[in-house]
Amino acid sequence: MIKLLKNLTKKEWIFIGISLVFIVAQVWLDLKLPDYMSTITTLVQTEGSTMSEILKAGGKMLACALGSLAGSVIVAAFAARIATNFGARTREQLFDKVQSFTMQEINGFSTASLITRSTNDITQVQTLLVMGLQVMIKAPILAVWAILKINGKSWQWTLSTGIAVLFLIIVVGCCIIFAMPKFKKLQKLTDELNRVTRENLTGIRVVRAYNAEEYQEHKFENANRELTGANLFANSVMAIMMPSIQLVMSGLSLAIYWIGAILIDKANMMDKITLFSDMVVFSSYAMQVIMAFMMLIMIFIMLPRATVSAKRIREVLETKQTIIDGSVTKSPAGNRGEVEFRNVSFKYPDAQDYVIRDVTFTAKKGETVAFIGSTGCGKSTVINLVPRFYDVTEGEVLVDGINVKDYTQYALHNKIGYVSQKSTLFSGTIKSNVAYGDNGKDGFLSSDIVDAVYTAQASDFVEAMDDSYDGFVAQGGTNLSGGQKQRVSIARAICRKPDIFIFDDSFSALDYKTDRKLRDALKRECADATKLIVAQRIGTIRDADKIIVLDDGRVVGMGTHNHLMQTCEVYQQIAYSQLSKEELA
Repeated sequence: MIKLLKNLTKKEWIFIGISLVFIVAQVWLDLKLPDYMSTITTLVQTEGSTMSEILKAGGKMLACALGSLAGSVIVAAFAARIATNFGARTREQLFDKVQSFTMQEINGFSTASLITRSTNDITQVQTLLVMGLQVMIKAPILAVWAILKINGKSWQWTLSTGIAVLFLIIVVGCCIIFAMPKFKKLQKLTDELNRVTRENLTGIRVVRAYNAEEYQEHKFENANRELTGANLFANSVMAIMMPSIQLVMSGLSLAIYWIGAILIDKANMMDKITLFSDMVVFSSYAMQVIMAFMMLIMIFIMLPRATVSAKRIREVLETKQTIIDGSVTKSPAGNRGEVEFRNVSFKYPDAQDYVIRDVTFTAKKGETVAFIGSTGCGKSTVINLVPRFYDVTEGEVLVDGINVKDYTQYALHNKIGYVSQKSTLFSGTIKSNVAYGDNGKDGFLSSDIVDAVYTAQASDFVEAMDDSYDGFVAQGGTNLSGGQKQRVSIARAICRKPDIFIFDDSFSALDYKTDRKLRDALKRECADATKLIVAQRIGTIRDADKIIVLDDGRVVGMGTHNHLMQTCEVYQQIAYSQLSKEELA
């Protein structure tokens, strides 16, 4: 928690300082009220007192009460501003940190957990900060000041107040000891509930297609039951505190008046009025002490969960990045678009087996290099090493003759037009999805967007949409078909005008005719760009300048289609499983 508070700015610390001044003033005004109450009590019981004197003391009490209210409002305003800005800044830092994560770091946290940490966890800390600035600072000042005020009045009254405070501390301590483990568990259970809900929403079509609604409901009920149970236990334990406070306050009031009655009964006539006045004042101060501890208890109720949330936020912010930026921002002019793998081997973090072994090839500028092989042979892994989604375990990956580790990620990604295996579109318009991101140039021209859409063979459905290029795209592109989403994704890569295209099985949802027309357009319009294509269909890659055949993570064949048909058994098996000998001929 303390580490997170370092995010507060200098201006906010000044606000906290000003709030402290108003809190001290507020406490002083609150503690002046019993003094005026004592004055009024004395005046009422003293012969010769005038109504104007009583009204004057009452007016001062009213002024103190209004002054305390004004101070409370000012402190609340400062606290709300500080906490809101703190929450916004922490949320932004968390988002920026997650944006900088590699796939390795993202896999270390579940998506559901990252969402919870960015929303619910920050809200927990923000709420504690609001309450803390108003209560946590005020309560100790109020308690100490009130104790100093009542000190020396009567040891019997002081003892009764001390016993009441000790009882409160014991109750609060026991509650926190029992509730803390559950509060620690609550945030993880919230992650699990978010995960189940997110899975159900994203996979709703599959759920309905397989009549799995009951199964999903059962999963949700289990997660919800665990979260509810933990919440009920923690809140039930903490609920003991409020009745305990009421019991202590009532018991202390009774004890003070009981002790006061005994002391007044034994006092002489002259001391009875003074003792009665002291009893009224002491009762007020004792209630202030109990109120101070009550305010602290409110913080203690929130503190366990907020502490857990702060720790979870720090886990993300303090995660060390495995991929560190290099310093190269520009590559030599002569080798633009060249990709080279030198004896590259790779295994995922914490895995024992290598996914790919000893992969070596060179893709020259303007060449089309395709990768084919059985499912799980490492095709996507190979091309994901080019944009540095992961770093190689052994060997080197070079772009334009420079190791990708030496580039800044910004510079490296600006060289690449990447189309993922799963088409990803963002809520907005066709135009905003095609002209997406920073291309390291002066933005995108309207003509670039139109040309990219035509090259990707998407113009037919884009121009038929309402508002055409300004047509609405739902989150994830759910209002488009699979083939349409793929073509918009391809148009997005083309619009960047990169040196290197990476197509990770990005033609699979296209019919053969569109596939062919798109590849011809790419060859014509993007002739100078290097193209790395992962594909399952022989028809998609048979015209490639170089085809690399992978089997169990190793290169078992490399060459043109005709060459591999004569020399590579694995490629022959794939080819004959898809096309007849006449079609291959």
